[in-house]
Amino acid sequence: MNILIGLGAIMLLVLAGLWLFTAFTAKRVEAGLPPEGRFVEVMGSRLHIIEAGRGPAILLIHGLGGVARNFNYQVLGELAKDYRVVAVDRPGSGYSTRHRRSSAGLDVQADVMAGLIQVLKLDRPLLVGHSLGGAVALATALRHPSEVSGLALIAPLTHTPQDVPKAFAGMTIRQGWLRRLIAWTVATPLTILNRDKVMDLVFGPESVPDDFGVRGGGFLGLRPSQFIASSRDLGALEDVLPLMQQRYADLQLPISILYGRQDRILDPSEQGQALKDAVSQAQLQLVDGGHMLPVTQPQLTTDFIRDVHSRVRAAQ
Repeated sequence: MNILIGLGAIMLLVLAGLWLFTAFTAKRVEAGLPPEGRFVEVMGSRLHIIEAGRGPAILLIHGLGGVARNFNYQVLGELAKDYRVVAVDRPGSGYSTRHRRSSAGLDVQADVMAGLIQVLKLDRPLLVGHSLGGAVALATALRHPSEVSGLALIAPLTHTPQDVPKAFAGMTIRQGWLRRLIAWTVATPLTILNRDKVMDLVFGPESVPDDFGVRGGGFLGLRPSQFIASSRDLGALEDVLPLMQQRYADLQLPISILYGRQDRILDPSEQGQALKDAVSQAQLQLVDGGHMLPVTQPQLTTDFIRDVHSRVRAAQ
């Protein structure tokens, strides 16, 4: 009995130490990377947005585990020379909040994006979605076609993958209490310890920029709130994505897809080509590169978005 009590005490001390380390790390990250933009209330979510430029509107939507700062590598700044550009932290990610009882489903996220478009008076923007942000953009176009002029999808999630990408396998947690326990104990130290391995999967075969932690917002992923949001996003995919796949043929707006041939997160054939096959007007561009094209190849990404916007204007 004494041994069990002792082991229990040690376990509590270990958990307390991990909690303190996580809380300390989160505070340091937030002190070093405060919000860059402003906040907007939409459907109970407090969304953090970064805005720049004037002109026709473009809404940038980041992927799983990402933040609006992912578009800081030239994309946002260059586009802002000719467009009104808004990069949003999706609900729960970055500095955006999501009510604890709100669904993380793609349908709800799409409704939030449509609400943001209305609040900001963006007037049928071009939606740019990266990775999971591509699925959110597709869901928005399906549920709110009158609010969107076109889609520029970069390495988008479009179909249910055969397997969860290895980089995100540790986030497949269904129980809320367990998700919060892991987020506030082992998630942050394990993320730090496994950083090189995970970044190689996410960015490879391309290199991770030395300043990605700050400029690209990578350090924000060390906070427990980011882990919880990403885990919830991942777990909610199976509720809506299969139904979305059945409706892609209904999409009537211009759609262009950019994919890296060497993407280690999502399969260009399973995702990009599959969407092109389902949507007659969709265009697919394959390039040499990995999953994080907005960061690793910002000029290519910027040119792609500009070309899509030109196509949208020609179709109007």
